[in-house]
Amino acid sequence: MTPTIAPRFRTFLLLFLAVTGALLAGAAPASAHAALTGSNPTQGSVVDKAPDQVSLTFSEQVSLNDGSLQVLDPRGERVDTGGASDLGGDTYGLKLRPGLPDGTYTVTYQVVSADSHPVSGAFTFSVGAPSQTSVALSGQAAGGGPVGFLYDTARYLSYAGFILLVGGAAFVLACWQRGSGVRPVQRLVVCGWLTLTASTLALLLLRGSYVGSGKVGDIFDLTLLGEVLQTKSGAALVSRLLLIAAAALFIAVLFGAYARRDGDERPAGADTGGGEPAEATDTDTDTTNARTTDAEEADAEAGYLAAEKNDLTFGLAVGGAVVTAGLAATWAMAEHASTGVQPGIAMPLDVLHLLAVAVWLGGLSTLAVALFRAPADTPVEAAAVRRFSRLAFGSVLVLVTTGIYQSWRQLGSWSALTDTSYGRLLLVKVGLVALLVGIAWISRRWTARLAGTTAPEAAVVVEQRSELRTPATVPADSRRAAQLARQQAAMDSTREKRVRDADPHRSGLRRSVLAEAGVAVVLLAVTTALTATEPGRTAEAARQATASAAQRSGPLSLKLPFDTGGEDGKGTVEITLDPARVGGNQMHVFVFRPNGKAFDVPEVKVAFTLTAKNIGPLPVTPDRVATGHWAASGVQIPLAGDWKIAVTVRTSDIDQATVNKNAQIG
Repeated sequence: MTPTIAPRFRTFLLLFLAVTGALLAGAAPASAHAALTGSNPTQGSVVDKAPDQVSLTFSEQVSLNDGSLQVLDPRGERVDTGGASDLGGDTYGLKLRPGLPDGTYTVTYQVVSADSHPVSGAFTFSVGAPSQTSVALSGQAAGGGPVGFLYDTARYLSYAGFILLVGGAAFVLACWQRGSGVRPVQRLVVCGWLTLTASTLALLLLRGSYVGSGKVGDIFDLTLLGEVLQTKSGAALVSRLLLIAAAALFIAVLFGAYARRDGDERPAGADTGGGEPAEATDTDTDTTNARTTDAEEADAEAGYLAAEKNDLTFGLAVGGAVVTAGLAATWAMAEHASTGVQPGIAMPLDVLHLLAVAVWLGGLSTLAVALFRAPADTPVEAAAVRRFSRLAFGSVLVLVTTGIYQSWRQLGSWSALTDTSYGRLLLVKVGLVALLVGIAWISRRWTARLAGTTAPEAAVVVEQRSELRTPATVPADSRRAAQLARQQAAMDSTREKRVRDADPHRSGLRRSVLAEAGVAVVLLAVTTALTATEPGRTAEAARQATASAAQRSGPLSLKLPFDTGGEDGKGTVEITLDPARVGGNQMHVFVFRPNGKAFDVPEVKVAFTLTAKNIGPLPVTPDRVATGHWAASGVQIPLAGDWKIAVTVRTSDIDQATVNKNAQIG
């Protein structure tokens, strides 16, 4: 028993919406693609004197505005002068007002990474000593909340609309040109165009609030909209809208003039007469000559129409390729491909990747609609299915090739596959693609079985429909006529369903294609989440930088043996620096004899030199605390780097030695 088509199609639509909603509703806010890797002063540090400026270093370039960086005093008031500056090397500085009192200060940042995703966070440092602070930070991450949900939904719909638009048009031009006149196929492609248009407009309106305040009330703020239009993301969205307008003209020609050319190519001068043949007369010869002339004229006209259609097909193919490549480039220029390593190679490959996805999944959706919704007198032919099978195979090859490069570029290491969210999502995507290819292989088998069959009973259905639609008498009652028309339409629909279900090979192909479309919906959702997740390479670099900074921020301890050359001149000096980072530090120096006992020498001096920046030596003379123990507080380290620490030990009036060692501080 074969279920009816309409419930199946409705089930597919419900599955589409349910999976989309579940994935988007359960998704976390988009992860940042740039990370804070360092700052001066550092997180939690205590400095003796208020710095002239605060600097922040990110893992990649970020975009700033006047309110992106702020420094707040313990009462929550701004103490910076505004207008952050680019210090080079992905480091940005913000000058502070002079004469700041002691206390704990909060540094907040909300910037936009190079691949268009918002980044926010905060940290504190103290001047003199820590104090209470009234600054309350929002727990909502940048890109989260209701605006973040709406933005992510619009991004998903923009991908879906692009896939339906491009894939549907490619299927019609390359695989099934008769489909240009099939109403369900037309509706699918137009639906893709409308979805892409509406979602792009929504993204443009939501962008300002998404990267800024995150408030719903700011969605229609024209000032924010003006700021968005001056950014890379805003330029990409405006370019997409212009290309969408060009795509509208493409659709109008494809489903207008092109569809009419396809209809004109069908036999129009064929003999449609019926009844008994006429007896031969004296005019038979003239009639035969006339018919021959008419046939020649019809052949010439058919050849002209075919040539004209071929020219139109070529023009649509070239124009469509330009428009679709431009549309795909609007994502490449504002997403992952535009930043990181090898952007000059990554962006063109990203365009190819998007086009391959659209041709494959969009063509698959169009094939599903054609199998389920095409009229019985215009069925999708086995030859069209075979052509799409070859086209899909080529798209998968492009998809795999570009995907391997993108995976290497975004991950950077095998460990990132399992240790980062991006890597785990990528594994899920690879699994879904493998499942989709497996189902596609089953579809190819059904296609091979379908190759030797034709559309069953299509001509009979058309003929019966024509006879039933031409009743001998027309009821006078208009309401009765309308009722009969509805009954006739229902009978036609039932008959078409029966015809479609009569072929077991076509029915099997419909089921496998429907399964492919269901997996494709989930795959698209995972892909959308992947584009909103921090790449594994960036996540690994940020984690290593954080771990390295945390490791360096602990106490530094060095042991250096010395020999002044005089009597009782050998020993070991141990120096500790806490917390060994930029700003004020506590220093302790211990001197031991070779037997490990404390050595009370006449004098100990320390000097710090940062050779890379031509800083120093910075001398420090510690105070004696106890036998063999010296200390100094507030030892200032101005910059992070590889410092040379030199310790001078004097064991007599004339015997002294200087020993040194390099160590990373800050």
